[in-house]
Amino acid sequence: MKRVILGVAMLATIGLVSCKNEAKKETETKEVQTEQTTTKEVVMTDATFGVRGNCGMCKSTIEKAVNGVDGVASAEWNKLRKQVNVSFDGSKTNVDAIHNAIAASGYDTDKVAGNEEAYGNLPGCCQYDHGMEMSLKGEVKADETSNH
Repeated sequence: MKRVILGVAMLATIGLVSCKNEAKKETETKEVQTEQTTTKEVVMTDATFGVRGNCGMCKSTIEKAVNGVDGVASAEWNKLRKQVNVSFDGSKTNVDAIHNAIAASGYDTDKVAGNEEAYGNLPGCCQYDHGMEMSLKGEVKADETSNH
């Protein structure tokens, strides 16, 4: 009988000690993970360049193409000036990648010609004149016929 009681006592002691060690290991792991957390400062880059287009549907397509590039924070195409303003993380992308994304959607930029197949699939109102000026300066008059 003494052996049974002694055996049960030993098993209980071993069980309690191992549970205590497991709890201690979890606490140590959490502390290590907290110490390894680092913050990375992101420096945003702004760029403005010309993009041909005609209407609000063009605006939507151009901005969607730019925002689809990893690292782009914001994009706004100005229909009247025929230019896009982009803010992006320079460690994730660059201006050339943004030009290429716009060109792949069918629009010419001031560096890259638009993809001809994608241009052909644009709605009729979005098929712009390839000789159109971009990045217009000074006063620009609103075009009343292209409010799509």
